[in-house]
Amino acid sequence: MRKATAAAALAVLFTLSSAPAHAAAIPSERVTIDVVTVNGSGCKQGTAEVIVAPDNTSFWVIYSDYLAQAGKGAPTTDFRKNCQLTLQINVPQGFSYGIAEATYGGYGYIRPGAIGYQSVNYYFQGQSATTTWKHTFNGPFDDNWSITHRTEFSEIVWSPCGEKKNLNVNSALRIDKGTSDANTNSFMTMDHQRGEVRTLHHFSWKRC
Repeated sequence: MRKATAAAALAVLFTLSSAPAHAAAIPSERVTIDVVTVNGSGCKQGTAEVIVAPDNTSFWVIYSDYLAQAGKGAPTTDFRKNCQLTLQINVPQGFSYGIAEATYGGYGYIRPGAIGYQSVNYYFQGQSATTTWKHTFNGPFDDNWSITHRTEFSEIVWSPCGEKKNLNVNSALRIDKGTSDANTNSFMTMDHQRGEVRTLHHFSWKRC
């Protein structure tokens, strides 16, 4: 029931989402994504799901347990959470894709003196990691947050034509308690409605 509800909500979000940047040629044949591996303290087995937009312009990653915290009552290992997804994106013949844009959102409760961090990078199997996008949240902070990382067309890393190379998506949340009161707790998550994390990745397409 939960997955059905999430899928319905995503259908609305796909309708509302804007067209991807730099989409010169979008394949008409349906694009599918297989989750090959899920690793990391922020996305334990069974807590990550991938859904492709019906128009092949983007895909969502939905997490259900991704929270970093530090301070009073927090386990010492919870200050940093990460997730590495290995995705096999099944692309129609004659097309290559890259990630032109990605939006991450969530909620932060960061006490004065504490700092929150969010980061992400991408790379194809056998390649080096791309530039890592990082964002800092200085306490006091108590609000929803949303960050969009955009890549200029000339800097997009493209999937190899005619080869199946998995895409690795690495993200992380971290809390540094800094000079915050030792009796307080700070946390950062990407939760939106129903405790789910939604991240939207826009494809850029080109013909081989």
